[in-house]
Amino acid sequence: MSKLLRLPGLIDIHVHLRDPGQTLKEDFFTGTSAALAGGVTTVFDMPNNSEPIFSYNKLIEKMKIVSQKAVCDFGLYFGTDGRNIAEFSKVQKLVVGLKIYLNLTTGKYLVDDEKMVDKVFQAWQKDKMIVVHAEGDKIDLAIDLCRKYKNKLHITHIATRSDLEKIMDAKLLKLNITCDVTPHHLFLTEKDLPYLDGFGVVKPSLASQSDADFLWDNLKYIDCIATDHAPHTLEEKKSFDSPSGMPGLETMLPLLMTAVKQKRLVLADIIRLTNTNPQKIFGFKQDKETYVEIDAYEEYEIKKENLFTKCGWSSFQGRKVKGKVKNVFIRGTKVLSDGKLLVSPGFGQNILP
Repeated sequence: MSKLLRLPGLIDIHVHLRDPGQTLKEDFFTGTSAALAGGVTTVFDMPNNSEPIFSYNKLIEKMKIVSQKAVCDFGLYFGTDGRNIAEFSKVQKLVVGLKIYLNLTTGKYLVDDEKMVDKVFQAWQKDKMIVVHAEGDKIDLAIDLCRKYKNKLHITHIATRSDLEKIMDAKLLKLNITCDVTPHHLFLTEKDLPYLDGFGVVKPSLASQSDADFLWDNLKYIDCIATDHAPHTLEEKKSFDSPSGMPGLETMLPLLMTAVKQKRLVLADIIRLTNTNPQKIFGFKQDKETYVEIDAYEEYEIKKENLFTKCGWSSFQGRKVKGKVKNVFIRGTKVLSDGKLLVSPGFGQNILP
């Protein structure tokens, strides 16, 4: 036991667990089981379900489903198409933030009318986070509106040097702006696309090696690492028109621990990016008895047969990594040990009162 390394439970602020509506790909039980297998003890789930979470009633419906299935703790986002501003006051205390899609992605819930986006930023509660999918000039728009209305703004899954440089400049202006990067944008590049085929299709797209190197070299300006766990069925990903997204909950921590062994980052970086900063940014406190124990030296191969995620595949299939999750505790209860789930659906709690 003495050889096990204890880390605070990871907090993944960006997942798509497909529940309700597309449970063939994932549901909240299989998705949160995958989270525990990867040392993730809290997930924040996005609102772009097949029937989007754009109303109070849809949010309450989802909350009931999630509370019955989750085996790790969770928070939920509310979504907007720009036409549901009247719902904001009903939901703001029930969600971790508002998600706006300023670029086209899964669900096609794009808000591309700048006047409408302006109204959304103006109306949303100023001490509650707005999370945007924004690339290129859409980042400029989000930053300008953050400056105008004094919002809390988080720009998710940064993939390129040019996009991160925009955020770095905004941080110099002391704007209330944070950002995250995904493991796949750190560990994969466009050079991997030929062998990944459809399994490398993501939004934002995998970028160049020089972009990935810039992200690594400027981790101090990045506030979180989040998986953007977005499972699809094997049939979908093998199709001619592969949907964007890949699972990541079970591979984030071992990839990062392997990077520690390669001296690309240190343990303090992992804690900052996956635990302390998510708490600070979203304004909640994780129980001190929520933690993960890992064998930092155990090397193993990522295999689809060992995954909890319902989609049953990984873009990191066959990669050798170090850092095996052995035990996971939430609020003092051992919830997973040596790959075996020890709690029943419904154990996970909403982080909001």
